Amino acid sequence: MSTLPIETDCKAVQAKMQEGKRFVLIDCREREEHNLVSIPGAILIPMSEIASRMGEVEIFRHHDLAVHCHHGGRSLRVAHWLREQGYPQAQSMAGGIDQCAQDIDPSLPRY
Repeated sequence: MSTLPIETDCKAVQAKMQEGKRFVLIDCREREEHNLVSIPGAILIPMSEIASRMGEVEIFRHHDLAVHCHHGGRSLRVAHWLREQGYPQAQSMAGGIDQCAQDIDPSLPRY
């Protein structure tokens, strides 16, 4: 069981990405959304494909892991599911990429 909260914020995610430690950010949006705007360094694994692509996620089992989507709903479901699959460190980035555009990088297109 994880002691980490199921949600984190985009500022905490940005800090972890900048630290360069064992951290991965998964974008669970669909490819069309990812093509509109993306966070550099995020790995695209759409929610609709995550179960069939778990082999790609397995290498991150012992990493800190955050999932993001557009506003945070899908990523929260994916984070819960990942925890059920044995990833106790999985977290959802609350507010999604839209919140990042507001709080971190206003140059990110909003949709």
